[in-house]
Amino acid sequence: MKNSIKDDIKKRYSKIVMSGNDDCCCMPGECKKGDSPIDATKLIGYDQEELESIPQEAILGVGCGAPINHAGLKEGEIVVDLGSGAGIDIFLASKKVLDSGKAIGIDMTDQMLEKARENALRGNYSNVEFKKGDIEENIPLDHNSVDAVISNCVINLTTNKTNAFKEIFRILKSNGRMVISDLITNVELHPEEINSDQWCECIDGALTKENYLSCMKQAGFEKIEILEERKYMDGEKINGREISSLVVRAIK
Repeated sequence: MKNSIKDDIKKRYSKIVMSGNDDCCCMPGECKKGDSPIDATKLIGYDQEELESIPQEAILGVGCGAPINHAGLKEGEIVVDLGSGAGIDIFLASKKVLDSGKAIGIDMTDQMLEKARENALRGNYSNVEFKKGDIEENIPLDHNSVDAVISNCVINLTTNKTNAFKEIFRILKSNGRMVISDLITNVELHPEEINSDQWCECIDGALTKENYLSCMKQAGFEKIEILEERKYMDGEKINGREISSLVVRAIK
């Protein structure tokens, strides 16, 4: 099941980068067919002026929040985005950490990495880098090497959330921070109920709030704080389950 889900995720997000996000908005707002990627992204908290300052091909209209708004990035810092896609948050982060800092994107989908690197070249970004990696098995960065980690609606796609948080904990410096946007549910599914397509749409892999935060604690994080919480799809139930989005900050 684990490898099958990962294969399906790669296929789905390869399709998105090649043909657009017509099938799933993966966001908590009022996403409608025909919304432009920038309009969909504004609904989850991004600033239009900032979006217009980066390569438009990096904006795919996916996500469930804007964790970069809460990361407090400073000049000279090293920030990592897990599940960096076509590079939206990396390009926004690069403008905050400036040339003395670095923004590193991690993704496991080759087509996403190719698109992100093309966008970096097109925008002449000198302080960004994109690496291939599986975030729940081995993030390709050294221990205690980064100041901040952000991620937007990606941890729920992993099959072992605790392992993903342990990897984040490993690469963060002491007192480093993690700011994550993600989806939670009121009822978790039993393994036999899991639908691979729904998992890829950020639904079937969602944990309850209690279990999600518990995974962070098990990984060693402290000062866990929920910064935002809102209903997904205006509170409409999905297969009888309530889905919400969170933005959470935690400290190593």
